Amino acid sequence: MKLNRLSGVVALGAVAALSLAGCAANESADSGGSGSEAPAEGAAAGQIGATGASSQAAAQAALTAAFQQENPDATVGYESTGSGTGRDNLVAGASDFIGSDRAFTTEELEGGFQACASDSIVEIPTYISPVALAFNLPGIDTLNLDAETIAGIFAGEITTWNDEAIASQNEGVELPDTAITPVNRSDDSGTTETFATYLAATAPDIWDYEVSGLWPIEGTERAQGTQGIAQVVSSSEGTIGYLDASQVPEEAGQVAVGVDGEYVEYSAEAASKLIENSELEEGREPQDLVFAVDPATATDGAYPIALVSYLIGCVEYEDTAKAQLVKDYFTFVASEEGQQIAADEAGSAPISESLREQVNTAIEAIVTE
Repeated sequence: MKLNRLSGVVALGAVAALSLAGCAANESADSGGSGSEAPAEGAAAGQIGATGASSQAAAQAALTAAFQQENPDATVGYESTGSGTGRDNLVAGASDFIGSDRAFTTEELEGGFQACASDSIVEIPTYISPVALAFNLPGIDTLNLDAETIAGIFAGEITTWNDEAIASQNEGVELPDTAITPVNRSDDSGTTETFATYLAATAPDIWDYEVSGLWPIEGTERAQGTQGIAQVVSSSEGTIGYLDASQVPEEAGQVAVGVDGEYVEYSAEAASKLIENSELEEGREPQDLVFAVDPATATDGAYPIALVSYLIGCVEYEDTAKAQLVKDYFTFVASEEGQQIAADEAGSAPISESLREQVNTAIEAIVTE
């Protein structure tokens, strides 16, 4: 039996609490009330816990509820901790599977995973969503901003909302001289990495920072998780932040992003166009499906800031019953039903049938015997 790292044990407690709460809910929903009946033949059963991407929070809440309703003897817990913590937890053995807004790098794969009985993992893209730019300027619902202007704002070079760089793209809009407060994530975040990748690819003369999940500029306004960004933007005038589109505050203004001489508003369909034009990374195992997304290639109405968020689990678990439940849940999330649940709840873009075939083949790699 592998020993968990201390950093992972703390996170495991939260996952266990969440999972046990799910158990109680399942038992009370069971017509027998005792939870002791044998599961129906072919139904999923057992208990697994996950941590990870806050961008997936709304979708995962709906997906786990639907899965458990169909499989009352199964409990799936998902705690929104941020992608970086989720990846740390899989490495430390503190989560059975995770959600992450970026895949493990090939270098990270070499370190191994305490959660797994081998060094091979399954990474499947099951959540595709635009990363929106939301702002708080009373009376202004939408703004057009090109890549250079967005980069200038977040680099601290454009500091007031009536700056000529913004005004020239928004004729007829009465822009105030309010100071701009860019808000970024304080945690290690795949959403941050998605946004930073966009800035580096489309405005390299302005955004010359190393791309990672950690914000590179000190002394900025920061917030924890997607929900933290949403809270700060909704409550503070003059702010602008990046976040998963499913959690943009209703009262926030929305940015249409400049692409090839036009301005594209975010939508599931526009985000899907960017991903469909991307290739899978080479040099990975067949069940490790990771996209190489290049925002600079966005064209024909594609929204250029889109994240591909992954479900990540082990090819082999020490407990084959746990492996079966992970496999069942991954299959449900990737199914047409599961993708529609996520789309309805979080506004994500359902994966295509051709991608679903690849995803299901990858899921089959999970060893259950």
